[in-house]
Amino acid sequence: MTEVLEFVGEPFDAVAWTTPPPEPGPAALLEPASPRPHEVALRAVPAPAQGAPPAASTLAELRTALVSAHSGALRAQAALQRRLLRLPGGYATSGVLVRVSDEAAFKPLARSAVTRLGTTELRRLAVGDIAGVFGARYDQEDCNPDVRLAAGAELALAEVTALQLRGGAGSRGRVLARRVPGADPVDAAVQAAQVFALYTGLHLCLADARFVRVDPQVTRIEQSAQADGDDVVEVEVEWIDLVPRPGLRVRARCGGTLMTDVALALHERPGVPVGPERGGVPARWLGRTSSLGEHVLLSEFQLAHLARGDQGIALGPEFAHYSGIKATRIPTGGLLLVDRVVALQGERGKLDSATYQTEYDSPADSWYYADTANASMPNCVYMETSLQSALLIGYHLGATLSRPDETQSLRNLGGTATVLREVDLRDTTIRQDSALLGTTDMPGSTLQSFTYTLTADGEPFYAGETLFGYFSEQALANQTGLDAGRSVPTWLEQNPGPEVRTIDVAARRAAPAAPLCSRDHLSLLDELTVVDGGGQYGKGYLHAERTIDPQDWFFARHFHLDPVIPGSLGVETVIQAMQEWLLDSGLAEGMRDPGFVLPVGVPFTWKYRGQFLPTDGSSTLEVHVKEVQRKSGRLRLTADASMWKPGLRIYELTDIAIELRENGAAPW
Repeated sequence: MTEVLEFVGEPFDAVAWTTPPPEPGPAALLEPASPRPHEVALRAVPAPAQGAPPAASTLAELRTALVSAHSGALRAQAALQRRLLRLPGGYATSGVLVRVSDEAAFKPLARSAVTRLGTTELRRLAVGDIAGVFGARYDQEDCNPDVRLAAGAELALAEVTALQLRGGAGSRGRVLARRVPGADPVDAAVQAAQVFALYTGLHLCLADARFVRVDPQVTRIEQSAQADGDDVVEVEVEWIDLVPRPGLRVRARCGGTLMTDVALALHERPGVPVGPERGGVPARWLGRTSSLGEHVLLSEFQLAHLARGDQGIALGPEFAHYSGIKATRIPTGGLLLVDRVVALQGERGKLDSATYQTEYDSPADSWYYADTANASMPNCVYMETSLQSALLIGYHLGATLSRPDETQSLRNLGGTATVLREVDLRDTTIRQDSALLGTTDMPGSTLQSFTYTLTADGEPFYAGETLFGYFSEQALANQTGLDAGRSVPTWLEQNPGPEVRTIDVAARRAAPAAPLCSRDHLSLLDELTVVDGGGQYGKGYLHAERTIDPQDWFFARHFHLDPVIPGSLGVETVIQAMQEWLLDSGLAEGMRDPGFVLPVGVPFTWKYRGQFLPTDGSSTLEVHVKEVQRKSGRLRLTADASMWKPGLRIYELTDIAIELRENGAAPW
């Protein structure tokens, strides 16, 4: 369909699109060796007829007042952004330290089943045979010849008795080893840290690197000897990251010596490029391969810099001026859900069309599998990984470079997506093919439309299309929501007096054994108001309000210097409301070993015309139950929904669906 997009009653040109998205490290120690956001208030309206009378003055006054109010909110948000300060273990906002949560645990670039190393394996690491010890995923062909254990020195380790990815007091990693008799304890600690760095694949995102000690001085504290012997080395990882260079800091014990501030990094040789050159094309192979063995265009290292580091390293020198300021970024921490850009078929500066291939590894120990009520990956991760991969095309091609001095923010405006098959995505690499369909420039904004398909093991399982926009600060300030600036009441406000009941979601979640319950980082709903037989379709109505806390974990992730609630988590809140209602309704009684899954073959459409800021105070949602279907071993619930920030409806969800199925039930 063709729509006219307008800001505050001032129409722009018609835009055609078819409808069928860790912790901060000790940067000072790791300097390189060498030199959602506010969704713009676009409203789709029919093109005005020639000679149509102007809007009533009262409507214009209302819009002016709303614009002023939202501009004030944006100013408050900007002030909050300026106060954001990255600190070890968290970030500060309004003077309160917000702790980094376990969803931000470092994600290894490769994983190995090897957890013990004998003398033979240590000697192989000392000559650079990393893949021979840890497995084929560590192979870089002839890259990184100087990344070796104990390069230029004698081995101080006799064996490694345990490699623990999430071990240690901080659950960031632990190494247990024995040192060679008489070897210096600091040398043994440094080499144990090198082993852990290789084990997590820190070197895999660079092509010609070497280990560099970056601790200014290791603190040695003499203690009583360990009960298990003077030669036992225990290393606990205190910090590990890819920005500004891959590195880690550890705390170690060896015999009667405690060592703190042992830190090392992987640095490229002077003059060796670590990111794309001008034009977005790497000057040489950057060292990382895809799950299929292809040389990738951008690795986890470049994408980590795009999220919160040097955008010149991420995308090329044309983007360097965006570093350290509010600009387009992808999420970070546990919300960074794209790992590698495998290839791009397009050219920087040409924004009419392009195609793109990306990958995302989804380990079974990812935070969202533990926290979701679903039997597999939750809907919010489907949305986030697909939209993040799609948006990278336009930004990589230079959608903002024509206005380099203008602050521009990227916002998702909506789309449609369909689950193609039911699949458990634990320990799967998701491959995505995305296509840029077109770009439209307008005053203060640039709009881009995309299609995408996700595959697992070579088979498509999810497909969709979406619309993104880049908006100036002035354009963002003129948000009018979905209803042209009008304050539209909820169905419950328009229909006072119905009999209501309450579902206490928080109380159910408090029971550790409560089944099919979202928890921890996905605890997005505490209480649900229900009107049985209510709503637009007379089949049930759900209403919920949530207090927005500036300390909510996702503000530190989405986005750096521009914190907003991810739209996908708003959608996830609606899904949780539907899940809780379905369980409370009694419709699922008698189902054997049921689990929630994403329904196959149901196109889901969303529209975003605003954003939830840390300063907004609260959000409101309503759900209109549309249809309940039952087949052998399965229950499917379909609904329409909306979400409000104070005074403004900004999300609209059509045909959002959930499904509860018995384990082993036949497909729908």
